[in-house]
Amino acid sequence: MTYRFLGIDHVQLAAPRNSEKLAREFYGEILQMTEIPKPTKLLARGGVWFQCGNHQVHIGIQDEFHPATKAHPAFEVQHLHLFAEHLSANGVEVKEDDALEGAERFYVKDPFGNRIEFLEWKPS
Repeated sequence: MTYRFLGIDHVQLAAPRNSEKLAREFYGEILQMTEIPKPTKLLARGGVWFQCGNHQVHIGIQDEFHPATKAHPAFEVQHLHLFAEHLSANGVEVKEDDALEGAERFYVKDPFGNRIEFLEWKPS
């Protein structure tokens, strides 16, 4: 028997202590991800978890926090232009990038300075 990868279960992004309210505003209200309960044994660590399609995004608390400005998750979005308009209307700066052939994409920073990519693959 041999092992095999099944996919990504979740992505974790770090945030500073006591930032759960900002995480809920950005990931829950602006990005419209659904908050999901954390397991009881992990509640004391702080942070917030969200559902994103078939995957989860975990916002974890890091005492000596430094934002991830290069490493980042990339979320595939249907109707990317509408989503970019939604983000701009909510005060989120959208930075377009056309370097990935076959895709439209842009980057944003979450309230903690973490880089996040959103993309939509063009039909071939």
